[in-house]
Amino acid sequence: MKLDTGLAAASLKDVPEAARAAEEAGFDGAWTAETAHDAYLPLAIAAEHTTKLKLGTSIAVAFPRSPLAHAMLAWDLQAQSGGRFMLGLGTQVRAHNERRFGIKWEKPVKRLREMIQVIRASWDTFQNNTRPSFKGEFYEFTLMTPFFNPGPIEHPEIPIYIAGVNELMCRLAGELCDGFHVHPFHTVKYLNEMVLPNIEQGARKTGRSTSACKLSTSAFVIVGGSAEERKRMEAPVKQQIAFYASTPQYKAVLDAHGWGDSQAKLNDKARSGDWAGMADLITDEMLDVFAVTGTWDEIAGRIHAKYDGLLDRVGFYIPYRKGDGDDRWAKVIRAFHG
Repeated sequence: MKLDTGLAAASLKDVPEAARAAEEAGFDGAWTAETAHDAYLPLAIAAEHTTKLKLGTSIAVAFPRSPLAHAMLAWDLQAQSGGRFMLGLGTQVRAHNERRFGIKWEKPVKRLREMIQVIRASWDTFQNNTRPSFKGEFYEFTLMTPFFNPGPIEHPEIPIYIAGVNELMCRLAGELCDGFHVHPFHTVKYLNEMVLPNIEQGARKTGRSTSACKLSTSAFVIVGGSAEERKRMEAPVKQQIAFYASTPQYKAVLDAHGWGDSQAKLNDKARSGDWAGMADLITDEMLDVFAVTGTWDEIAGRIHAKYDGLLDRVGFYIPYRKGDGDDRWAKVIRAFHG
């Protein structure tokens, strides 16, 4: 199991130091998210300032960009990094597509499947000058002239990860993808009973092994040297869990434990802006299931105990920042890889 981190850079000017720090600390990979900033831009800089660190998007929002736009960005980042790039795509939810990005929401699983097919067809055209011939329900890729073709690169095999929480996205990952970003809002029961069986079902559709689709996540972690320090960390973790749990699309995770009724209550509080009240609805039993808790000496072993045999890559939900407990992080990284 690989140990990753989020790329802790508040702006592009912070990226060189953050990327170098993650690599020097011994992390296997660093991921960017498309929240308040673009997911791709930081990785172009990170690639220039690192040599071994894997770099990926977790996630780039899929539909606001065309498949060819994703393909070209990924191609350039793969060349820039010398083969270290991982393309992670996610659909986001309907409200954000329609009301934030201004994008029509329709058949997200089928549309994402076509997007992946066009991205791979684009890479084949770039690398082998294959004539494009894709015509689907949502996308067409039938034109490429030499002027617009970036041409071959040394490492043309770029892994594609997708993110999701429902059965159909898991099946699509097993069917077509190199990896699946398990949402931070998950449990082991949900992984075993929903995620893994559906990835296996998708893999069977195309005659693949389930091991061809690597699973990655960013885990909620409560870690501290004392009980008091760990107790202080509980509040923000409960707040984040409550935020995710309030989303109707994620109710299936709560349902796996018989907590589905909590979703409507959390959603009501979210609508009214009662963020503190939301966190109060996350019980200690829920926290124990959603998060990994321990001292800095214990936490690596407890993550392994929870996820060995389930995940291939894992990171802490809160990213590593140089200068913020470097000695403690070094202990975790050594223990994790030891």
